[in-house]
Amino acid sequence: MQVPSSYEAPAGVLKDKIILITGAGDGIGKTAALTFAQYGASVILLGKTTAKLTAVYDEIVAAGGPEPAIVPLDLKGATKKHYQDLAATIQAEFGRLDGLLHNAGLLGVLTPFEHIDLPTWQDIMQVNVTAPMLLTQALLPVLKLSTAPSIVFTSSGVGRKGRAFWGPYAVSKFATEGLMQIIADEYDNSAIRANCINPGATRTSMRAKAYPGEDAQKLKTPADLMWLYLYLMSNDSVGITGQSLDAQPK
Repeated sequence: MQVPSSYEAPAGVLKDKIILITGAGDGIGKTAALTFAQYGASVILLGKTTAKLTAVYDEIVAAGGPEPAIVPLDLKGATKKHYQDLAATIQAEFGRLDGLLHNAGLLGVLTPFEHIDLPTWQDIMQVNVTAPMLLTQALLPVLKLSTAPSIVFTSSGVGRKGRAFWGPYAVSKFATEGLMQIIADEYDNSAIRANCINPGATRTSMRAKAYPGEDAQKLKTPADLMWLYLYLMSNDSVGITGQSLDAQPK
């Protein structure tokens, strides 16, 4: 099955879907939450800053979208038990989970390899790799209750080809690609599908931190990328799994 180079999402394409988004308070995660709700999904907003999640909640409700749920959780300190409790709550409240978008990520500091410090390395691996692994593992039982569950990981160009000074962040995105591939291969004969999205150069605070001298106005906005996020969360992408896709086609 071929992935389209663009996608015009029909109105209501995510109607009645339950989708959890990590890093939902800002940037691409916030835009994904607003967009998914606009197309009919009930979104579960997970992030570390309650005020930001509340603002997204209010925006969705004001636009007439389905009432979201808020999960304040810092992935850096979250434990396996936190994720198991979350899964139990989702099953009790919603009965299933149709989509999981791993969007939260930690950039760290761009630095020469010889200057990478262990605490920074461990924090980035915890948020970018270990947390998505534990969260996915905990949520698999509720994902299996969906007829067409979709797991989407956020990757990066530096997760396909290493780049000088990107150190732990790049390594974490190589690991993200591998995690996605393992899940996709293990569940290839099930309804579960897993894919990666490489957002590319996008107007976000993380990008501004990595490229402070760049003219952000020349970059795509998170809204410009949503066609691929909508496609992978919709039933139109059933059968697509194990793919690493670019939200900005070359």
